Order: sequence, then structure tokens, then C-alpha cells
Amino acid sequence: MRRSTRKIVVTAAVAVLVGAWGGGLAQASSPTAATSPGGTLAPSSCRPANHIAKISAAPATSGHRHYRVTLTAAPGYEPCKLAGSPTGVRFHHHGSPVGVTAGRYGSQSRVVTFGPGHPVHFDIQVPNGAAGAPADEATFTLRAPGGVIPGESSAQGRLAVDAGTVIGPFRPGA
Repeated sequence: MRRSTRKIVVTAAVAVLVGAWGGGLAQASSPTAATSPGGTLAPSSCRPANHIAKISAAPATSGHRHYRVTLTAAPGYEPCKLAGSPTGVRFHHHGSPVGVTAGRYGSQSRVVTFGPGHPVHFDIQVPNGAAGAPADEATFTLRAPGGVIPGESSAQGRLAVDAGTVIGPFRPGA
């Protein structure tokens, strides 16, 4: 084999290998995106920027006030799986932190599907008693079956929190 022919063959082989390697990188997906049925990459509903959350009063039970935090995703985002209760829940009033740390209750392994047309919600349970600390925002991190989802979500709405506040697991529906 002549020297110039060998160079061409080696160059072509390197180009094929680099193309295959680079093509593999281009196909890798972000943990915050999902492949749609058409094979295209679509943003995940679980990314904080791709959903809205609202806090509303829910019916009280014996000894507790309840608030429902409902998450909804707009059309065009891919569904995702959520598990258990959100983590790192913090409450704010007019932008200032409220000094209440929330615990969790209920099954932390239950998985729900969240996405367009599939809203989900979780419960904030506050012991009855004193009026509690007023809040108008809750920030939290979503959990997937394999761990936390990067980013912090935020929900708006009036509520009062106090020592002993706990957060329930995600459930399907608004």
C-alpha cells in the first residue's frame, strides 16, 4: 500500500470514529429534558421554570389546618415522575424567610406522573393553636424516584405556618 493511500485510509477511519463519538454526545439528553414520542427533545415538566404552583386553603381536620399546593404544567412539556414529599421546604412572607422548618409525612416511595393535563398536589399540614406565622410563598425542591430534581420551585398563596408543620407526599390531581 502506498504511503498516500495509507494516509487517506487512516484519515477516513479517524473521521468515522470521531463522527460516531461526537454523534453519541449529541444524542445525550439532559436530566431536565425528555424524549417525546416523535423522538425530539422536549423540556421536562419537572423543571421549576416549566410549571406553576399555587397554594390554597384546604378543609381542616381535627387538630390541623391544611393547605394544598397544586402544580400544573403548560402544554408542550414532557411528563415526568415525582416521588414522596418535596424537600427543603421553606416559607416566606413578603420575601423574608419565616423561621419554620417543615417535616414530612406519608409514603415517600409513592410515584405520580406530572405533566400537561396531569396536575399534582401535596398537602401542608399545620397544627391548630396560635395563629402561626403568616406566609405568602413556599419554596421547595421536587423529588423523582431516583433523587432530587435540580432547581427550586416556588408556590404563591396565603397561609399560616407554625412549629410542627409537615408536608405530605405528591398525589395526582388538582
